[in-house]
Amino acid sequence: MSSAPPSILSSPSTALPIALTRFHRTRLMQIWRSAGWPCKDGLEIDLLAAGLVALHTAADGCETLKLTDEGIRTLAVARQRSVRSLSGHDRLAQKFAAQLLAAGRIVWTELSLRAVIEGAAAPATAQAVAPLPHPTLPPLWSEDTTPAARAAANVWRMARPDLFSVRNTSVPAYLQPMVHEIKYSRADLLSDLRHDAKRQAYQWLCEECYYVFPEGIAEPEEIPEHFGIWVLRGGLDDGRFELLRPARHAQCTLPFAVWLALCKATPLRPDDEAAQAQLGGPDLPLSLPPLDEPAPAPSTTPLQNP
Repeated sequence: MSSAPPSILSSPSTALPIALTRFHRTRLMQIWRSAGWPCKDGLEIDLLAAGLVALHTAADGCETLKLTDEGIRTLAVARQRSVRSLSGHDRLAQKFAAQLLAAGRIVWTELSLRAVIEGAAAPATAQAVAPLPHPTLPPLWSEDTTPAARAAANVWRMARPDLFSVRNTSVPAYLQPMVHEIKYSRADLLSDLRHDAKRQAYQWLCEECYYVFPEGIAEPEEIPEHFGIWVLRGGLDDGRFELLRPARHAQCTLPFAVWLALCKATPLRPDDEAAQAQLGGPDLPLSLPPLDEPAPAPSTTPLQNP
């Protein structure tokens, strides 16, 4: 008895006028980049009714969602609109992020990280009259100069680096966290240089900190010497980056709060990276033994002392 061919629940001939939001477009992109397993929620009802996706039912009863031609066209229009709406700052950040990704680094953008900066000295006050002596009580905590006690005297500040990246490694000492601040105009750069606390926060979060800006925005002598400088020679489309000055390296260990923020955020991914490359394919089979192949017997050779 032959199995029934897969059935397709195609979109209706007259699609319903659904007002698409960014959540609908995000779900379309998720379906496009995945195997298409349905979630059975309200967003998929809207997408099915609008004719942007089609429900496929295989012979074994498994259901998957596939984008229709109209769904692919909707994604393409939204992507081109997003590219046109990007500012020069965002395009410069994307271009340099692509260079970091090509170098094998893991890159985040739009992070909000807590950093420690040096606290301001307390203002001098007039010496007050000595109060009456009180009974001696045991201290509530140790008045030592441990790192935790010194850090408590500092000031916490929220740092929002344009690009934060680490090496793709499993050795903590080789992470080399970096901050790259993107400056597309001279006014933006000068405004940043006036905020010393902001620069302290960047240096607390990384081992090397760089400024990235187009050629002609500023001279290297205008940038503090402990910051590195990358300049873009040429336009945003065909220009290339050149390192004018390396940053001063300072050893840095990322605190737990920074790791937690990185875990909650999503790193950037190259456009040409396959979403499911690790799952194998026709040209890249999985390196797993067949299910019916017995596992190799453990070695019976006795261990020899060196």
